[in-house]
Amino acid sequence: MGILSELNQLLTWWNGQTFGTRVFTARKGVRVGQDEQGNQFYRTADDKRRWVVYNGYADASRVSPDWHGWLHHTFDEEPSERPLARQDWEKDHKPNLTGTGGAYHPPGSVVTPSRRPRVAGDYEAWQPE
Repeated sequence: MGILSELNQLLTWWNGQTFGTRVFTARKGVRVGQDEQGNQFYRTADDKRRWVVYNGYADASRVSPDWHGWLHHTFDEEPSERPLARQDWEKDHKPNLTGTGGAYHPPGSVVTPSRRPRVAGDYEAWQPE
C-alpha cells in the first residue's frame, strides 16, 4: 500500500477499514473467509463479534446474503465452509446501484429519456381560490 492509501484509510471510514478497526482486527480478529468481491470476514475467538473489512468502498449492500446471515448470527457455519444451497430461481447477488449508471429508472422518471405517456383526466392542477 502506498502512503496515500494509508492516509486515506486513516482519515476516512468509507474506504476499507479505519485505523481503529485495523488495530482491533490485528489484535482480536480471526479471519474466517473472503467473498467473491474480496471483502474479508472476521470474528473474535469467542465468536461474540463478527465483522467485515470491505475491499474498497464500504457499502453494506456489497455483502452477499449468505455472508449477511453469518454476520448477523443467523448461520453458525461460515459460508466458505458450508455455502447456502441455491435455488434455480435465485438471481445472482447485486449491490445497490443507486447513484450509478446502472441504477433503475422507471418510465416517466425525470432522468429517463422516455416520457410518460399522456393520459386524459388523470391529473388536475391545483388552483388557489
